Amino acid sequence: MSIRSWRAGLSGLAIALIPVSTGFAHEIVGNRFFPATLGIDDPGVNDELAFPTVDSFKTGDVPPVRQRDVSGEFSKRITEDFAISFASTYTFLGPVDPTAAGANGFQNLETTFKYRVFKSPEHEFVLSAGLSVEWGGTGSANVGAESFNVYTPTLYFGKGLGDLPDTLSWIRPVAITGQVGYAIPGRSSTSTFDIDPDTGLQTVDTEFNPRVLNWGASIQYSMPYLKSAVVDLGLPDFINHLIPLVEANLQTPVSNTLTSGTVTTGTINPGVIWVGNKFQVGVEALVPVNRQSGSNIGVIGQLHLYLDDIDPNGIGRPLFGNAPPPARPFANN
Repeated sequence: MSIRSWRAGLSGLAIALIPVSTGFAHEIVGNRFFPATLGIDDPGVNDELAFPTVDSFKTGDVPPVRQRDVSGEFSKRITEDFAISFASTYTFLGPVDPTAAGANGFQNLETTFKYRVFKSPEHEFVLSAGLSVEWGGTGSANVGAESFNVYTPTLYFGKGLGDLPDTLSWIRPVAITGQVGYAIPGRSSTSTFDIDPDTGLQTVDTEFNPRVLNWGASIQYSMPYLKSAVVDLGLPDFINHLIPLVEANLQTPVSNTLTSGTVTTGTINPGVIWVGNKFQVGVEALVPVNRQSGSNIGVIGQLHLYLDDIDPNGIGRPLFGNAPPPARPFANN
């Protein structure tokens, strides 16, 4: 999964921001290993810890603000197919103008409930459904944390191309993952009250909180899969642990958009993940899709621990029921 959405929280710009999820669970379906992706949540249901996840970018504000985030997320299986995760992000906002004041504080705590609906090892396909809740008022308004809850039902999928015919064997290491979510604010609008200094009368500023389609996908080329299931090219061991990928993480306001507009924002994230048996390390660029999404290219990196592989009989096992032994992508790590 991911530290789900982080945003630069300046008032009035809730849509012109760059929410990014940092990946949480890794998933093994047949011969296919789906890594925890940094931009969108992957379809896995596992016991894992993503910490730290760090990012740095300039927001789409005018003038822009330098935002830096440090995030962490813990995912715990209740049963083999059902997990709950908890995510928290600490945000630093630093204005480009060094004479202006910055801000820092926690974003709202987020909880995600995810259930694996379907899994086909033969076709390297997995489908999960989840509900994420951002708990309003648990973060700091200084960094844009809202005072109301936001509920996001989401579908996640992953599909490997390992079932292609032999004539397309070089494409078999490719996998595609994606998610589609619908963010529903617990409050339709937010009003602020001020006193007009010229008239002394009270003024009301109302901002409508839109419902937002959160959507994205990743395309990956698995070097571990190439070696183990297609052909061993005799490449260095470090290369055989890499999964180059490109992610898209996008948000489109779809209703209650009177004050937000309907412009799609987000990032395209090219990067690479190095995968071991018990952890992975990933780094990606954050390329804004338009000016409202950001004013330069940012970066995100993550250390991700597989608790179900580190301690399969302790913290890494489901609370109820028996799980199969961990299927490690590298037997010698």
